[in-house]
Amino acid sequence: MRQHHACSRAHQVGALLLVAATFFLTRLCDRLLLDTSPPPSSLNPARISSSADLRIYVYAEDEIQGLRALLRGRDGTVAAATCLKGQWGTQVKIHQVLLKSRFRVFNKDQANLFFLPSYVKCVRMTGALNDKEINQTYVKVLSQMPYFRRSGGRDHIFVFPSGAGAHLFRSWATFLNRSIILTPEGDRTDKRGTSAFNTWKDIIIPGNVDDSMVKSDASAVQPIPLTKRKFLANFLGRAQGKAGRLQLVKLAKQYPDKLESPELKLSGPNKLGRIEYFKHLRNAKFCLAPRGESSWTLRFYESFFVECVPVILSDEVELPFQNVIDYSEISIKWPSSRIGPELLEYLESIPDERIEEMIGCGRDVRCLWVYAADTEPCSAMSGILSELQRKVRRFHQSPETFWLHNRSIVNRDLVEFHSWRTPVPLP
Repeated sequence: MRQHHACSRAHQVGALLLVAATFFLTRLCDRLLLDTSPPPSSLNPARISSSADLRIYVYAEDEIQGLRALLRGRDGTVAAATCLKGQWGTQVKIHQVLLKSRFRVFNKDQANLFFLPSYVKCVRMTGALNDKEINQTYVKVLSQMPYFRRSGGRDHIFVFPSGAGAHLFRSWATFLNRSIILTPEGDRTDKRGTSAFNTWKDIIIPGNVDDSMVKSDASAVQPIPLTKRKFLANFLGRAQGKAGRLQLVKLAKQYPDKLESPELKLSGPNKLGRIEYFKHLRNAKFCLAPRGESSWTLRFYESFFVECVPVILSDEVELPFQNVIDYSEISIKWPSSRIGPELLEYLESIPDERIEEMIGCGRDVRCLWVYAADTEPCSAMSGILSELQRKVRRFHQSPETFWLHNRSIVNRDLVEFHSWRTPVPLP
């Protein structure tokens, strides 16, 4: 019996040692795995690659009556080249990439997503369609799309590239409330009752940085060493009567040696050209990006190509590809309610070594701001397509579609899907 008790004590001690050793080794392995994993901001191609299962149908401008007007205007006179510049350029670039994409299919029954091209922001800005015509034309086009009706629009993709977002289509809340919207704009509740961006279905896309700055061979303006930069920070933009921007202009007058904020002219002899603009932008360690008419700002994306650290002064901003990028490694977000000398003091306290680290991380991810072909391993399109892959559904349901025992899809009148006639009634 005494021997039995001795064995029991030995077993107890051994068991405790085994538990302790297992715990120690587990923690050690976890630490090793953590230490050898890439930092959150470094690009992992597997995380932004798109599956071969992604199949996108791109509507042709002549297959739906009225669609051409959304691309070329009421008279068909607006050229795609006209719409490549400015923030509406993403509408054209995304369309052009998808036309040549390896994920494009030409049979609607094979597609799991549908892309409706539109250059409507450009068309509106050039006066080729007014707001009323845009609304009427969208409704007319959508009513001729049975596949849109089949899913309630859930598998259809629309691009709205400017600060107005989907509000360019006044009736978006009625017709596109289930569709996938690609937009740089995550919030417009300052001017409207509701935001057109829904984080669960929509995708934030990068702004359209000037092509001359994103060329892989040589950009028009090269960064300069930190030690040769004249200013701590800059804000290059119009005040537009916005509180945050007005505070920055005032702050620049108080601290002209630290903060540059010239009054930009959009026309006339004193207009700042694109090259001159980027030369100014690169001359500071930090590029301040306050909100303007809306929460997003192109200045955030531009800063990566002159290699200054962007400081976001827009509380409601939404940023793209957050499943890939840790923005705390490449930028700073500062409360817009605390714009003042405190901000400059904080920026001055950051050592150059840390600024260089942030710039280096930004250099690794800025390829995601470039609208290149989707064959590129890293581009805005590779990021967008990866996000779209996550939106693909095996089955689509809408309030106006039903299904039977033989897997056929029917409407409320029990008419099979392929017998639906256009125009299809819409709500």
